[in-house]
Amino acid sequence: MARTTGAVKMRPANIGMKSTPKVGTVGEQRFVVEAKHAIDFANDQMPPVLCTPWLIWFLEHAARAAVLPHLEPGESTVGTEIEVQHFAATPLGHTVVCDARVVRAEGSELWFQLEAHDESERIAKGFHKLRVIRVDRFAARVHKKALNRPGGRV
Repeated sequence: MARTTGAVKMRPANIGMKSTPKVGTVGEQRFVVEAKHAIDFANDQMPPVLCTPWLIWFLEHAARAAVLPHLEPGESTVGTEIEVQHFAATPLGHTVVCDARVVRAEGSELWFQLEAHDESERIAKGFHKLRVIRVDRFAARVHKKALNRPGGRV
């Protein structure tokens, strides 16, 4: 889900996005913490809580949600930087809302301010950078890299 107050037309040479998300555009992801999202070292003394890798996954997808409506067919995004402070535990069964707000857009790169809240408090904050890519070019580079490994198989 993305919320926006408008979009600025912009067409970098190598990327043909329909438009660039305007600063202030917010992407959102909501989820309920399930056992699969919990730390894998919970035991009788350590309760199962949301693990940081899953939190980062949802934060990155919140950023993607802000960008996807602006992409042309054949375009996608890849994460290039992330910094997250995860400072509060969230137990199983609680709802988490992850927001990613566009703070800068330059060519094919977008920067986001991240925040996550559970039902009680803010649980994380940070920054994320995405790059818009052409899927065909990206796939060709990955395929070439896979062929260049020992054994030469994909």
